[in-house]
Amino acid sequence: MYLKILIGSIVISSLFGYLEWGQGYHAFLYQVEIEFFSKILTDSKSVLHPFTVIPLAGQLILIFVLFQKHPNFWLVLSGIGCLAVLFLFMSFIGIFAGSWKIIVSVLPFIILSLAVIFYRKSFLSNRLRTSRLREKI
Repeated sequence: MYLKILIGSIVISSLFGYLEWGQGYHAFLYQVEIEFFSKILTDSKSVLHPFTVIPLAGQLILIFVLFQKHPNFWLVLSGIGCLAVLFLFMSFIGIFAGSWKIIVSVLPFIILSLAVIFYRKSFLSNRLRTSRLREKI
């Protein structure tokens, strides 16, 4: 259950990534996704780009995993990896452009993604300890 809460939090935090470009242009990722879905049927060539399609695929993978009874961790990692392509690039841009808004908007995704990875690692080590204790008894 805790893993699903973390995955849902990652999906929500991925919607609030902040983008800035040019003079006075800015948007949150959920606004960009709304524009993506409104243009995909009319002008698909203008919205099909690896930085739009790959993170969107990652979100869809994570949403799919939320509805699984026992989440497949490799699917979770692939969804996080697809989103990380965009978010790590955004953090790189935020650091070098000196935009604290971009950096702050990326931090929740990075922290939650690391929490999922460390949760899985601790879960596996606890499981290994429990199985070793059972063998001793």
